[in-house]
Amino acid sequence: MKLIRFGTINKEKPGVLLPNGTKLDVSAFVSDYNEDFFGNNGIEKLQIWLDNNQENCPIVEDTIRLGAPLVRPSKIVCVGLNYAKHAAESGMDVPQEPVLFFKATSAIVGPFDNIIIPKSSTKTDWEVELAVVIGKTASYVSESEALNHVAGYVLHNDVSERAFQLEQSGQWVKGKSCDTFAPIGPFIATAEEIDNPNNLNLWLKVNGAEMQNSSTSDFIFNIQQVVSYISQYMTLLPGDIISTGTPFGVGLGLTPPRYLKDGDVVELGIEGLGTSRQTCIAYK
Repeated sequence: MKLIRFGTINKEKPGVLLPNGTKLDVSAFVSDYNEDFFGNNGIEKLQIWLDNNQENCPIVEDTIRLGAPLVRPSKIVCVGLNYAKHAAESGMDVPQEPVLFFKATSAIVGPFDNIIIPKSSTKTDWEVELAVVIGKTASYVSESEALNHVAGYVLHNDVSERAFQLEQSGQWVKGKSCDTFAPIGPFIATAEEIDNPNNLNLWLKVNGAEMQNSSTSDFIFNIQQVVSYISQYMTLLPGDIISTGTPFGVGLGLTPPRYLKDGDVVELGIEGLGTSRQTCIAYK
């Protein structure tokens, strides 16, 4: 199943994307895709409801905006430097264990919303990432059990301001959490839709030029390892997002470095998870 949310900002409704591309409004069954939905077998219950009610669901027109496919989660946990070539281009050693940081949930926007280049920014960068949506509370889970706690997967552009992140004192979160720095979607593919999350092609273009093209088979730490590892240090709640890192090809790693500017268009995609597109707008 593919979960979407549609409508104007802060007034989104839940829906589903059918295999034929039709979008259906399922707000008659569920109010939103949130912690309560994911934590109470919402996906399974929604499928059963759809089997009996699909013909009565209103169709969502293609002209209607898509929002992020879940309502603001309790947290976004990010894994840094999780591809060896990206660690190398960043001038950092390959980590011996996952590098973790947080991204503010207030950064979440829809897959086709604008990226706002922050006030005083000089080094806003792009990062295509596979994100995991947690479906069942995870605390001290083993690697062998980790995938049982996954509801699905979603495309994420982990937009980053490198000067805020790396050149100022403090933690990376400052460079990761600006408003609009987490375009998510277009949909959540539930777990059964993705045969092997550790072997998916992912890519990103800026103004039509390919910048990133790699595979999650190059993970340093795979999905099972990351979910299990994080759960040793914090409880992952239903609806939480884990963003699993970006491959090589970010602006920081180019010679000379290249960063996003007003008017730039970023397009990205992951095998089985669709594509998204954002236009960069300077802060005013």
